[in-house]
Amino acid sequence: MPEMTRLIDAAAGGDRQASAELLPLVYAELRKLAAARLASEPAGHTLQPTALVHEAYLRLVGSEQPQDWNGRGHFFGAAAEAMRRILVERARWKQADKHGGGRRRVDLDEATGEFADDSTDDLVDLDEALTRLEATDPTAAALVKLRYFAGLSMPDAATALGLPLRTAERNWTYARTWLHRELERSS
Repeated sequence: MPEMTRLIDAAAGGDRQASAELLPLVYAELRKLAAARLASEPAGHTLQPTALVHEAYLRLVGSEQPQDWNGRGHFFGAAAEAMRRILVERARWKQADKHGGGRRRVDLDEATGEFADDSTDDLVDLDEALTRLEATDPTAAALVKLRYFAGLSMPDAATALGLPLRTAERNWTYARTWLHRELERSS
């Protein structure tokens, strides 16, 4: 059994030592996924890839309840889900009236005086649509999470889900079309 798989299994069972040994093995890949996801965030966001990785990792291995990961692909799928939830929670937090609500950051160096783009509404809308898609097609929703939130390539996402590449590509096309239609309806 490969070392990473052994550590993932042990960490899933609550072994703190295995969790500590696992982090250096998966950190670079998780950080790359987080950086890819945060690259699409608007300018001026305050969450850094390192902070997103640490928060996601704590949610994955820091809970008292044992996890049930079925290997490396399932672990990274769970990491993608954790990152998605963190980003959605931050977006909802930013929308709250007591945290600024609809106010937007203004770059003082901008000569035009226009507001910076803030996509917290878009992220919350996407999360709600993704939840509806998950109810009708869990595989398509899982593929979106791996591709959009974890930044996995199509072959890597297909492997993580145990799907043939062509099936994953069809699901990706369907999911994007479905989500686009749902987001158009909500706006």
